[in-house]
Amino acid sequence: MPFDETGKRPGRPPARNVLGGLLELCSSRPLTGFLRNGCCETTPEDVGSHTVCAVMTEDFLRFSAAQGNDLSTPRPEFGFPGLKPGDRWCLCAPRWQEALLAGAAPQVVLRATERGALGHCTLADLTRHAIDLG
Repeated sequence: MPFDETGKRPGRPPARNVLGGLLELCSSRPLTGFLRNGCCETTPEDVGSHTVCAVMTEDFLRFSAAQGNDLSTPRPEFGFPGLKPGDRWCLCAPRWQEALLAGAAPQVVLRATERGALGHCTLADLTRHAIDLG
């Protein structure tokens, strides 16, 4: 199904966040999301569940690289600028959970984290790492 100018698929209900509201933008700089529309919405094709809007930290970037997913190194051939601490990125929910168990979980933007993340992470864990509450 084609996308409209906002990166959304016409005819699909709006994506919801883990709090039940409309999914908010995670990042346009760098442009993130499985659909590369800045949002952490998911589709059936997204087998990695890129649904957690995470704020990168040096600790998490090191952890991810040690797991075989170097997010710091630019890959211009894929349009990937490389991430640095402070960047927001739609992270795979299973990787966020893995980082949590290893003590390296980055902070989370709940309003930009798609509810599909709850299939891999608990709302309580995500909330403990939230930066957008209060």
